[in-house]
Amino acid sequence: MTDSVERSGLRVDAALARFVEDEVLAPIGQDAGSFWLGFADLLANFAPRNRALLETRDALQARIDEWHGARAGQPIEQEAYQHFLREIGYLVPEPGDFTIGTRGVDAEIATMAGPQLVVPVLNARFLLNAANARWGSLYDAFYGTDALDAAPAQGRGYDPARGAAVIAAGRAFLDQALPLASGSWVDATGFEAILADPAQYVGQTAQGRLYRSNGLAIEIVVDPETEVGRSDRLGISDIVLEAALTTIVDLEDSVAAVDAEDKLAAYANWLGVIRGDLVETFEKAGKVQTRELAGNRQVTTLSGEAFELSGRSLLFVRNVGHLMTNPAILLPDGSEIPEGIMDAVLTSAISAQDVKGLTRFGNSREGSIYIVKPKMHGPQECAFTNDLFDAVEDLLGLPRHTIKVGVMDEERRTSANLAACIHAVKDRIVFINTGFLDRTGDEIHTSMRAGPMIRKSAIKGSAWIQAYEKRNVAIGLRHGLSGIAQIGKGMWAAPDMMRDMLEQKVGHPRTGANTAWVPSPTAATLHAMHYHAVDVFGLRKEMEGAEIPSLDLLLQVPLADGANWSEEEVREELDNNAQGLLGYVVRWIDQGVGCSKVPDIDDVGLMEDRATLRISSQHIANWLLHGVCTEAQVLDSLHRMAEKVDAQNAADPLYEPMAGNWDASLAFRAACDLVFKGVAQPNGYTEPLLHAWRRKKKVLVSGKFFAAA
Repeated sequence: MTDSVERSGLRVDAALARFVEDEVLAPIGQDAGSFWLGFADLLANFAPRNRALLETRDALQARIDEWHGARAGQPIEQEAYQHFLREIGYLVPEPGDFTIGTRGVDAEIATMAGPQLVVPVLNARFLLNAANARWGSLYDAFYGTDALDAAPAQGRGYDPARGAAVIAAGRAFLDQALPLASGSWVDATGFEAILADPAQYVGQTAQGRLYRSNGLAIEIVVDPETEVGRSDRLGISDIVLEAALTTIVDLEDSVAAVDAEDKLAAYANWLGVIRGDLVETFEKAGKVQTRELAGNRQVTTLSGEAFELSGRSLLFVRNVGHLMTNPAILLPDGSEIPEGIMDAVLTSAISAQDVKGLTRFGNSREGSIYIVKPKMHGPQECAFTNDLFDAVEDLLGLPRHTIKVGVMDEERRTSANLAACIHAVKDRIVFINTGFLDRTGDEIHTSMRAGPMIRKSAIKGSAWIQAYEKRNVAIGLRHGLSGIAQIGKGMWAAPDMMRDMLEQKVGHPRTGANTAWVPSPTAATLHAMHYHAVDVFGLRKEMEGAEIPSLDLLLQVPLADGANWSEEEVREELDNNAQGLLGYVVRWIDQGVGCSKVPDIDDVGLMEDRATLRISSQHIANWLLHGVCTEAQVLDSLHRMAEKVDAQNAADPLYEPMAGNWDASLAFRAACDLVFKGVAQPNGYTEPLLHAWRRKKKVLVSGKFFAAA
């Protein structure tokens, strides 16, 4: 750390210290000296506990590796396997009957069902777009994507034929969500047509009329002066849906934040969106545009009563997990601060401005702070987070359980002990969500030495995944999350394939989940239609007492069981993994991009983050370990796929080719490390290697910059 200051025995990056003291603490009236002293005391207590938890992870993995190694090639008999897992403390006793006791939860989380966005905190424009995605134009979503048929041709003016198709699709949606007492919206000649349920009509807005369906708002915009409105029988120019009820502002898998500079940028954007004054100016299509947060929407009821609807998504912030450290703050012994502890303290301190009513719009009307905590392994780590949040509340002078927690059910030891994990945070939990990508990565690494895994695409159909998804909902419902907390489902990864999403993602609310992740504001608008089609809370009443799939299913390891793949099949699998891995890593290391739309091997753009990277790197490492492939075969795939990735990025002026620059390309060397050192990585995580190589890249770039200057 080149420019640091001392604070109560801590060495703090000077710019970060100024930001915390001037921008975060001063507005809430927190004395800086007392804060740093309390922060140092908190770290003295929790940093050793954090390290001990990571040591427990390593010890458990070593025991599991030993168990599988002694039985190599033998079938896994569940009774003996589970007895062993209980013996070593991997499986813990069920906590028995209990109901969560969380209070002070906003309606968007507790009593509403709708889409959820995840957005990288470091991209201010995307962050503002996501926060404003509470409302979305259905007409734009239909017109601008392949949701109806093919995507529209680019660079052309308004297409009346396509517009007519959009209007027809809009009418079909209204017939489904707001059915008339008789007839169809297609034939209605005026808004006097009687709804089958007149209570669905809420009132007038500045643009038109507001309705509700399954708790979500629908605004019919009336403007016969527009080109679309002129062609419509009722003068309807748009149908605007309440879309992304909640957004997760991500400091974790979707960002590349490796040092004080990166963390300061992340915290500054979180402060800006919480405070309400985040603004981003950019150039698009040759025009300078400015993005800021949307205001509230005004509604007047039939009786003349006026009220507001939030114009913005309710924001969670996702902290990092327990694994990584960061040089932004050094402990008295010179070691780096556990990054998850730093996130907990500083994102909460920023959010305290919202709790104290100091922000422009306000985020939580209930005075709560919502933190998603990822990558926790089992109830002991959840209990650590609960204790940590207690300590943060005490440090900031906040009432107990102001900080709520969302638990990502994305590690094997968590999903196998989910009830106990919920119990460990039962008075602050507001969210459980299946993260099947990280869960798959952990599945491979946990059982790394049991044998070669089936092909990556086949893992999606494994028995354990079906049990995992069903258990998450059933256990959540059994312990009282419905009406208090979100039960969520994972991401649709293909942002350009909205037609497929409309056909498939309706399956998420049909499971009883009241939210699911989408990759864009447009996808949120389209996915919102599913929550009008499915009454999630009504469905949950039918699911009461649903059977919870057994651990026998959940703990089935997806082993190949003697599969004898051809050389071509092995090459195909390696190519698929290597191309996705390289396409993501090259942007992470060279450009600091933690999440982006990366073309896959078939040139289909998929949203990639560290969770997908974890699967690809661990899958190749597993096949290498068990002799399915050789190092030479892997290197051959990496070299050929580097050429393909270079070609896919040829139009990017910032892109640095890998092919032919094998030693000079830090990105290529990082990708090789992720594969060839994959077995040794803690729980198969990619962060340690990515962070190390990204720091080297930043040093290299800064050195070139100063040499040029």
